[in-house]
Amino acid sequence: MQLPPLISFFPWSSFRLQELLHYFKSLLFGGSTHTDQSATANQKNPSDFVQAHETSAWHDFALSVNKTAPDLFFKMAVAVWLVGMVFLIVLAIYASCRIHKLKKSATEMQDRQIDELLKSCTLAVGLKKKVRLRETPLLASPITLGIFKPYILLPAKTDKSFSQNELKYVLLHELCHQKNKDLLVNYIMWLLQTIYWFNPLVWHSLKKIHSDRELACDASVLELLDENGYTEYGQTIIHFAMKKQVRTYGQFSTGISGTKQQIKQRILYIAKYSGKAGFSKWKSKAICTALALLVLCLTPLTAAIASPNDVYHFKGENVVDEDMASYFSGSDGSFVLYDSAKNQYHVYNRPMSEYRVSPDSTYKIYSGLIALEENVISPAKSERNWNGINYPFKAWNKNHHLASAMHDSVNWYFQNLDQETGTAKLQDHFHRIQYGNEDLSGGLDTYWMESSLKISPIEQVQLLHAFEENKLGFDQRNTDAIKDAIFINEHEQRKLYGKTGTGTVNGKDVNGWFIGFVKTADNTYYFALNLQSKKRGSQWQQSQANCLPDIAGQTYLLGNTGTHQPNGSACVLWIFLKHLSNHRL
Repeated sequence: MQLPPLISFFPWSSFRLQELLHYFKSLLFGGSTHTDQSATANQKNPSDFVQAHETSAWHDFALSVNKTAPDLFFKMAVAVWLVGMVFLIVLAIYASCRIHKLKKSATEMQDRQIDELLKSCTLAVGLKKKVRLRETPLLASPITLGIFKPYILLPAKTDKSFSQNELKYVLLHELCHQKNKDLLVNYIMWLLQTIYWFNPLVWHSLKKIHSDRELACDASVLELLDENGYTEYGQTIIHFAMKKQVRTYGQFSTGISGTKQQIKQRILYIAKYSGKAGFSKWKSKAICTALALLVLCLTPLTAAIASPNDVYHFKGENVVDEDMASYFSGSDGSFVLYDSAKNQYHVYNRPMSEYRVSPDSTYKIYSGLIALEENVISPAKSERNWNGINYPFKAWNKNHHLASAMHDSVNWYFQNLDQETGTAKLQDHFHRIQYGNEDLSGGLDTYWMESSLKISPIEQVQLLHAFEENKLGFDQRNTDAIKDAIFINEHEQRKLYGKTGTGTVNGKDVNGWFIGFVKTADNTYYFALNLQSKKRGSQWQQSQANCLPDIAGQTYLLGNTGTHQPNGSACVLWIFLKHLSNHRL
């Protein structure tokens, strides 16, 4: 079986890739070199985190973040919220269908006297829109429908069961609803109720708005009547008190009737009416204003739930979509390679390459860079004293300088740098370099560990490119110091730089990173690979055994002559080396 040209001369021994393969195996896929050490730690004590992986290649020690009830509760809360919204939307669709049926059943009233009454009432109210008057046997009491094309629908044979004055009061009431734009308010109320259905204050406020809106409409009608008409108007309202209410139209219609409690409240208001309607109108406006303020306060909550900030919308044009699905069998993953000479991206799994996840230890490149820029450390003086806490990894329990801390992925070292730098300065730098979602709200010691800070593989590659070419605005000496810290090895004028990262939650590896770049004499290639673990145990190992069928030289990649099955780490390196060989490094 013929090997790709690069395989024959790639610096296996000098890059210590046999150990790297075992590292990736233990890091993500539960191989035999997995070291399971339990510990607990929080921001000051390692006892709130457990489990890590240690090899002699890159030491990407991963502390497990314990996530239990809060995450589960949040996901359940979002699910319940969505179910509630869907339920209310379904009810709205049902109401719309009923209204459509209602309009189809309505017929024009063939009575010139009633038409003249409608015109005079429209003129008295001061409404300029044309309102269509119809009757239907499907209604027991009058209602108003439509914002742009308004209708007043009356029960069938209204002209025979109502006196001329009663019909006049009905028309005045419905026309006042149109003039006050109460139908538009209804739609806004429905939207707020659908989004914030979980908040009892919203329901209470909407109920008060509906009640006060009817009182304000009654007041508008009473302003047009003399005192003798007050009693007749009240009796007209009582006439509908015993009518059957059709609640399915309530959100998208207004009417003169209501519940018995509402009718009682309105009759008492009419009895006490003194000709000053201003209070009722202003009270309704005040409640609307209070509700608007409440919604503004709640908006950040729903915005956080539905935030689109977890996806980076990549707009690159010179992109080659690679088909590498067979390499990722049994796992979700993405791979991005940027050829700087050709200004060309090679991407596998574009959706996942744009999806932001926790950077885990890969963030330490920029934590160190910012600390250098803020003079927390310097290239010549970067040593930090061990804090005396016994961590579950021997390599952490000693003093470290920048290069050794990067090599052993020492959490306490970079947490110490972040603490001295401060949240404000970190936030400024992350915003300036546009690092992922720039969210440090997860806590100064943990925002990068399966927490608030997230970045996509494409953004990792773009940042590495800007970093390596010193386009991020940092001092060149500081950039060089970080390059030295992440330098792996050199062979035949090829320099390999990289940093790994592992996300471990509740003792399970869920997120794996390998990012970096390769410099040649005439080009630089930037790469980012991300794996999201979904399977565990024998099922996971079997899926990895099938991820690279008939891989060329798989025993050579694995560094032995046995029957070692290809695993996730072999897939990782094969993809990377395949791209390197295709580009003839």
